[in-house]
Amino acid sequence: MNMDNLYSVEATGNVKPVLLMIVLQTLYAVVNIMLKMVADDGMSLSVLIAYRFIFASVFIIPLALFFERKSVQSVTGQVLLLGFLCGLFGGSLLQGLYVKSLALTTAVFVTAMLNLVPAVTYIMSVVLRFEKSNLGTPGGKAKLVGTLTGVGGAMILTFYKGRSLCLWSTHIDLLHHTPSPHGAPTGSLLWGCVLAFGAALSYSLWLIIQTKMSEKFPWHYSIAALTSATASILSVTFALSTERDWNQWKLDWNMRLLTAASAGILASGVCYTLLAWCVRRKGPLFASAFGPLMLVIVSLSEPLVLNKCLNIGSVTGSVLIVGGLYMLLWGKSKEKEMEQSEMVSSKGFVQCEAIHVTNPSLARSQPNRA
Repeated sequence: MNMDNLYSVEATGNVKPVLLMIVLQTLYAVVNIMLKMVADDGMSLSVLIAYRFIFASVFIIPLALFFERKSVQSVTGQVLLLGFLCGLFGGSLLQGLYVKSLALTTAVFVTAMLNLVPAVTYIMSVVLRFEKSNLGTPGGKAKLVGTLTGVGGAMILTFYKGRSLCLWSTHIDLLHHTPSPHGAPTGSLLWGCVLAFGAALSYSLWLIIQTKMSEKFPWHYSIAALTSATASILSVTFALSTERDWNQWKLDWNMRLLTAASAGILASGVCYTLLAWCVRRKGPLFASAFGPLMLVIVSLSEPLVLNKCLNIGSVTGSVLIVGGLYMLLWGKSKEKEMEQSEMVSSKGFVQCEAIHVTNPSLARSQPNRA
């Protein structure tokens, strides 16, 4: 295979993870708006999370048994432990912190705080040696600057409002301004900020643990099934011990049922599988870098669906976040090109050395024609 074909195959292989991560973040954004609606409608958050992972388990476990039956032979004690940690940090704990912070604040605010995930993941990946800093190279510098730019954009979006920009409001308010029963207004923004940061930390730990699990257990459907099953057990146990109102467990044919099913099947069942595949192919930092896309989608959707206007801060922050995302991805691509160049040059060096060593012996073995 010549160099042109090699780079063509590599470019094609790089497009698929990017497209899958865009689909994943779009699904997350849609479910994010739905979760905000039912949280403000008064649904118990613990019950909502429990139903989410029940639906996720019912959806993904049969797929894992059908497509990856051989994975059962590879299940070890270490795999089960990693699966439990994935279900804890990527399932019940993450969603508990996330939905509670969502109920206390707004969808844009929580999504913005989750854009700390790339920075936290970058630091943890470097410390744990899953990712090289390479600060002496253009790619390493671009990753650092892109991460800082994204975090700065998230901070601007969160703490700076500015003038309102009601450009495309449809005057449709699906929330009907129902007050949220999940927290008092006094200090709710600060408390929601703390919970959102805890969700970002939990998400980063999940990506790191899932990377380790993918190395030991390269079965994407099965990883998603283990994560969902563990999360459903933990979530149901927590909900049964905290929620005493049994009416909260009733699901009619309404928005609550649709949200629980969508969050379980799409945001957990489908997205966990896509995320496991992308993390194994590209690493935890690549997967976390696409978080800002959900912020942009949510920021554009809230005026249309929830009758909430944009503002100067949200627009400025979104631009910086997307710019930081592209800078980080550019840094990753530069590092990949450098690795490929070093690999090709090292192979060429080995071949030249082989020719240099074997030619003299071949020359000595030739009969003297003089």
